[in-house]
Amino acid sequence: MSTNRIADEVTEPVPADQPLAAPSREDSIRLRKQAQQRSRVGSITYHVVMLVLVAIVLYPVLWMVMSSLRPSSEIVGNVSLLPRQGTIRNYITIMDGIGGVSTWTFFANSMFLAVFSVVGVVVSSALTAYAFARLRFKGRDLWFGVMIGTMLLPFHVVIIPQYILFNNLGMINTFWPLLLGKFLAAEAFFVFLVVQFMRGIPRDLDEAAAIDGAGHFRVFATVILPLSRPALLTAGIFTFINAWNDFLGPLLYLKQPDLYTLPVAMRLFVDQTTSSDYGAQIAMAVFALIPVLIFFFIFQRYLVEGVSTSGLKG
Repeated sequence: MSTNRIADEVTEPVPADQPLAAPSREDSIRLRKQAQQRSRVGSITYHVVMLVLVAIVLYPVLWMVMSSLRPSSEIVGNVSLLPRQGTIRNYITIMDGIGGVSTWTFFANSMFLAVFSVVGVVVSSALTAYAFARLRFKGRDLWFGVMIGTMLLPFHVVIIPQYILFNNLGMINTFWPLLLGKFLAAEAFFVFLVVQFMRGIPRDLDEAAAIDGAGHFRVFATVILPLSRPALLTAGIFTFINAWNDFLGPLLYLKQPDLYTLPVAMRLFVDQTTSSDYGAQIAMAVFALIPVLIFFFIFQRYLVEGVSTSGLKG
């Protein structure tokens, strides 16, 4: 047998119709165990990394909660979580009030501003967004661009003109400067959010309602408004959190202690000339954080729905 013939026999390809040898049962079990082991190691690694990241993110919050149970002398320069001397004196101090004003008065003021801010933003944003998204009128695109342009203007630039305006209107030391803009669709971001959502709703629904004799208000109230609920709830959630945590606005426009909100009341525990009660200040911060957490956990599924949904597609 020649050398060439031997080489041809060795390199001869396997016929396509010839079945490959199936792996043995022992090999299948071994491969399955290896795959499961790799998957288990990957899952453990992923969860460990996520737990480390969560611990890093939540550490400041946990430190704040635990520091509210410390005396003020243990807070400064102490980064440990567990207090050496646990006490609830800080919470007793804040419940006694500040300057003769009860802490519940500060709480009621913050809740009043937050609730009516939500009402104002939701109502005004829905009406304005419907006009921009569903109606055709002269200068619509121009005015929409002007509204978007106001988002580029920092709030601090208009503080002085707004203060002069509200002072001339006699609204200083009232809640009107903090609420009036909410009812006049001055929150351009939320208007833009709802406009983009409404533009994704098919116009066939408007036309069908118009054929049945519905006007613009009925179309808005019975068709567009219910379908826009995710976007409106998202705007309401962010508005509540922003209004509840607002410090600069109440500090600027409110002068009487009985009108102060919780963020402004926290500032009263800090005295630059003598000792500051940091324990009471942190306890007040924890007290102010509780309503926001409750509100967020109740409506978080609507927040996710509103952010992830862009409307119905025709």
